[in-house]
Amino acid sequence: MTGPIRPPLAPDPLPDRLARPVRRAIAGRVVRMFNDPEKGERPVVRRPDGLFGPDSVAWRVHGDVAGMLVGGVSGLLLQMLHPAVLAGVWDHSNFRADMHGRLRRTARFIAVTTYGGRAEAEAAIDRVRRIHGQVAGVLPDGTPYAADDPELLAWVHVTEATSFLNGWLRYGEPGMSGADRDRYFAEMAEVGRRLGADPLPRTRAEAKALIRAMRSQLRVDERTREVARLLLAREGGDPAAQPVRGLMLQAGVDLLPGWARRMHGLASPLPARPLVRTGTRGVARTIRWAFETPYR
Repeated sequence: MTGPIRPPLAPDPLPDRLARPVRRAIAGRVVRMFNDPEKGERPVVRRPDGLFGPDSVAWRVHGDVAGMLVGGVSGLLLQMLHPAVLAGVWDHSNFRADMHGRLRRTARFIAVTTYGGRAEAEAAIDRVRRIHGQVAGVLPDGTPYAADDPELLAWVHVTEATSFLNGWLRYGEPGMSGADRDRYFAEMAEVGRRLGADPLPRTRAEAKALIRAMRSQLRVDERTREVARLLLAREGGDPAAQPVRGLMLQAGVDLLPGWARRMHGLASPLPARPLVRTGTRGVARTIRWAFETPYR
């Protein structure tokens, strides 16, 4: 992911000589979270010649690390409620051993398609389409599935876009205009179209309608609970980041619609909600502060 650039930040509370190493440490930790140093990965450079461009809503939404983390957790929990999406993960990935790697690859795909040059973005989309073409199988009830099914891709697309936007609305720009919310879905439809998704929502109302229409296909079983448990596990990774990780996970569950939380059997106690949201807003402000000025 690239560094967040909006909304505007409060004046720096620390002298520059103290702020600089703190910012560098926070920014470095975030960069390592989304880029695999063993593979030589570096943050995606923002280029104006990509699928969207600097004036797009996608640049604004996807540039906010905290909102994307929270939205990503929420989106994955929604996606796995579809039996065929769950089966693709269960049958064709090493999620048990490399959940972080899977999440990192997804984040990098979003960063490349949002901020990379057009050729780079198209290459990433083509690579994902080739992978989808190899993912197929049979559900426990005998129903065949294929990852390149347009309707299945539409479910992944709409839940992802909805969750990212909701994360931004809650922790970045609550007052975003209705026109910009619709514009976000219209922009994201370009990526969905290139991936083969159909139908594709181009407004927030269409996104809500598509989710309602597909709810009858959603299920929860032991496999759903196992994948959700691994996603929401707080152990592993950098011990120093565990408190923030735990907060982001709670915020992701809190971002879910009530019906989805109930399907997963995940509680969202009302007394804890203000603490989760206030804490997450604090993390979001800190990360934006860390990326406000580039440090070499």
